[in-house]
Amino acid sequence: MAQLRTDVRYIKGIGEQRAKSLRKLGINTLFDLISYFPRAYEDRSVFRSIGSLLPDDTACVRALVVTSPRLSRIRKGLDIVKLRVADESGSMDLTFFNQSYVKDSLKYGSYYVFYGKVGGTLQRPEMTNPVFEPEEKAGSITGRIVPIYRLTASLSQNILSKAVRQGLEQTDSLIPEVLPNKVRERFNLSHADFAYHNIHFPADMEALALARRRLVFEELFVLACALGLLRSRKAEKTGIVPGNADVEELYAALPFSPTGAQRRVIGELMSDLLSGRPMNRLIQGDVGSGKTLCAAAAAWYVYKSGFQTAFMAPTEILAQQHYNTLTELLSPLGVRVGLLTGSLGAKRKREVKVSLALGEIDIIVGTHALLSEGVDFFSLALVITDEQHRFGVNQRSLLTEKGENPHVLVMSATPIPRTLALIIYGDLDISIIDELPPGRRPVETFGVDERMRPRVMKFIRRLVSEGRQVYIVCPMVEENEALNIKAAEKYYEQLKTRVLPDLRLALVHGKMKPADKDAVMGAFVRGETDVLVATTVIEVGVDVPNASLMVIENAERFGLSQLHQLRGRVGRGGHKSYCIMFCEGGSENPRISTMIKTNDGFKISEEDLKLRGPGDFFGSRQHGLPEMKIADLSADMSLLSDAQGAAAELLESDPNLMAPENGPLRKRIEELFEVYADTFN
Repeated sequence: MAQLRTDVRYIKGIGEQRAKSLRKLGINTLFDLISYFPRAYEDRSVFRSIGSLLPDDTACVRALVVTSPRLSRIRKGLDIVKLRVADESGSMDLTFFNQSYVKDSLKYGSYYVFYGKVGGTLQRPEMTNPVFEPEEKAGSITGRIVPIYRLTASLSQNILSKAVRQGLEQTDSLIPEVLPNKVRERFNLSHADFAYHNIHFPADMEALALARRRLVFEELFVLACALGLLRSRKAEKTGIVPGNADVEELYAALPFSPTGAQRRVIGELMSDLLSGRPMNRLIQGDVGSGKTLCAAAAAWYVYKSGFQTAFMAPTEILAQQHYNTLTELLSPLGVRVGLLTGSLGAKRKREVKVSLALGEIDIIVGTHALLSEGVDFFSLALVITDEQHRFGVNQRSLLTEKGENPHVLVMSATPIPRTLALIIYGDLDISIIDELPPGRRPVETFGVDERMRPRVMKFIRRLVSEGRQVYIVCPMVEENEALNIKAAEKYYEQLKTRVLPDLRLALVHGKMKPADKDAVMGAFVRGETDVLVATTVIEVGVDVPNASLMVIENAERFGLSQLHQLRGRVGRGGHKSYCIMFCEGGSENPRISTMIKTNDGFKISEEDLKLRGPGDFFGSRQHGLPEMKIADLSADMSLLSDAQGAAAELLESDPNLMAPENGPLRKRIEELFEVYADTFN
């Protein structure tokens, strides 16, 4: 008798060779097989008459073969079988390419069910390479809702579908009911057995909807419970407790007054630091909202008790920027700030490492160089990472391993809807800075089409003549003839030689060597370049207060959150700033009109989620959480909210899921921890 963890090669009808192909899809066990959910479905359950077919329809037709199939060999490697079928309403021509077996499979005078895309004309419909089966055997590949799976080269839909069916046949009463009965009944969710069978081979569309709703809820509920347990595990650890310093001392030394939102978030950080547990907190805030001050306050707080802070940034230029800011804010208070990046000379690196190990540096700012061997701390108490989505979970843990359960603070300028943030950053408490510092003016935003290009070029010249700087962002590095969009390299040459030859232009993109990128960005920061032509490599990072215009080419190619990040590169100084987006339809484009209406990153992120789904937020999946097998976070937000609420209630009543009825849920979570050990550390 098979078990859910039985190796897939031992499942009846699969065997060694097919198991190799399945493993390429991540299917190793019987449970993996039945959990490999379809990506789409074809509804072949509705039969149409030939007379009702329209060109481009995809349809199921029951018809009689009225001409004997004719096989023609056109040339080597090309066989064609042709025949005609008919029903009471009309006739249809069928053509099969390189399927010579069809000549003997389809019998003159017999009824079959055909499924395919309709071509030809209204008067003379035709199908090319339809799937078919005899009328009396319909219900296998026609006459029902058929699952469509993601495949690998050596598997067909038919083979994978049969393998899943064979797997389900061997799971009789094996599929565990991981949802507690109270939760399942409260949210009107089907039983697990029904859900797994009907997600693959639904009886009808209603059964499919019930199965999907149950499995989506289960996936989100299990993950929410797993993250809840993870938080409680971390809460059991003992954290470093600094002395109770008076934060008003810091505020009094600042050249400005923090906003209410900054004071609130700093208060949350202080509570975490004094709780006796390691802090695990995310600060989310729009570009320019003042996240760095909050991080600086936490670093100052641990410094007051003789502890050190590591502050990791994704690029050298951003690390340099944070180093400058922290030095300016904290050195008057006696805090010693150091910098460690890959480009430092060997001698300087050695000096910094020695000072750090001896406790002569209080805050070390750096890039991935902080992770390298030989970087040792005297008393590491706080780890800060900027732009968390640029770092993998493992990189964060590598840095924390350099101390004894240090506090962890991560910052992100990518606003994410709170419900989604609870999944992406599920092991972190979340603080949101929802207020911009006074004096920070909104960036005036415009959507324009090609007719405005001459005026925009004049505007660029005017701003440069006033001493300002300009970004021009293109969606691609190199030209692609198939896509009619601006490529940074070609457009840069065009601007430099013909359009703006008298201005100082530079080019930066992701394919350049890091040192070359940093050199170009450094020159722009120092004001040695008037116009920087770039790709989205500048989306996150450098603060250039003198840049007052962002021009975005082919803006329709970017997601809303990306457009918002790009716009946030300007308006960081005292100058009036602008964002001009070129796109088809100008300001009538829905994305562009959203950008024009609001500068609020959280509102924009909600809209982006509706328009594009969560791809932008999950990106390269570097947050490291388990990949969703069935949940679609753009479509299933209400279920996500229900699942998170139900998980929180359950963990409140049974914090370690030790009640007998929660046993299957606990087992599933333990398997999740086992598979994603690197994530749940």
